Amino acid sequence: MTINKTLFSEGSSIVLGLSGGPDSIYLLHQLVQLRSNNAIKEIIATHLDHEWRTNSAEDVAFCKDACAALNVPFVSEKLSQLNQTFKGSQEEIGRNARRYFLEQVRTKHNADLIALGHHLQDQEETFLIRLIRGTSLSGLCAMWEKKGHYVRPLLWMNKKNILEWLDSSHIEYLIDPSNESNSFLRNRIRKNVIPALQQGDERFDQNFMQTIKRLQDTENYLEKQTIALFEALSQKENKHLILDIPKLLAEPEAMQYRLLVHWLCQENVSFPPSQSFLDEILRFLKQPESKEHAIHPGWALVKKKNALWIKKHSSN
Repeated sequence: MTINKTLFSEGSSIVLGLSGGPDSIYLLHQLVQLRSNNAIKEIIATHLDHEWRTNSAEDVAFCKDACAALNVPFVSEKLSQLNQTFKGSQEEIGRNARRYFLEQVRTKHNADLIALGHHLQDQEETFLIRLIRGTSLSGLCAMWEKKGHYVRPLLWMNKKNILEWLDSSHIEYLIDPSNESNSFLRNRIRKNVIPALQQGDERFDQNFMQTIKRLQDTENYLEKQTIALFEALSQKENKHLILDIPKLLAEPEAMQYRLLVHWLCQENVSFPPSQSFLDEILRFLKQPESKEHAIHPGWALVKKKNALWIKKHSSN
């Protein structure tokens, strides 16, 4: 059982998100093997102490010792020392804080990639969570094996195979007690829904992987179409990226949403990734008069005749 080595190039430097759990510990050992084979150059393991448990420092010590035994540089930080405020649920805060910390380490060490230990069951959980909460086609694609500088070399690997390898190799790992709490939707799906699906049809895992890959292939195609269409209905003028409103509204509604998201990302503005937010923009575009609409605290939409652009506030 091996990880997807094609995600890495010889001489690359990898930042590893190391929680101490079985998935990241397994990935740590696999990356060390790649390093010994000169398939990669460097590994920098990182651990963020959320400080949510009184004994969280023990996790830091475990990860530090595991890295020392493998001659892997280790960087840790406490959430309270990140000098950054994160909002949302505890799960959202944890996820966003980890991303922020990983990005800091990658920048400091000029690393090529950030490796995360998500596996097949994590992918299944993510898909089902998004399905339950309501999402777009892009959302149903769940996690990508490679997206930007993030890689997930275990994404198509079954968790039970990871555990079997660790146990047969007598390698220790941590168990997060929060994984047993039914207060988190992800845990309820992990403990109840996925086992029921696997019992319902033994082909579930394999068929699930095939479905996700088809969804991601479709998403890649639509993204290329979106970029091509966007170039045809936008132009740069006086530092503004201006959209041609009639051309935008002439597209099918599904493509209108994709074009708007692409535009907002190109403009590098903050926005809530919700259907209601995009619907509000479309309602504004369909109004006949020219005006300005403060749709976000940091920026506003400006519409004049057939042209639409973004006016950024000085604080944004």
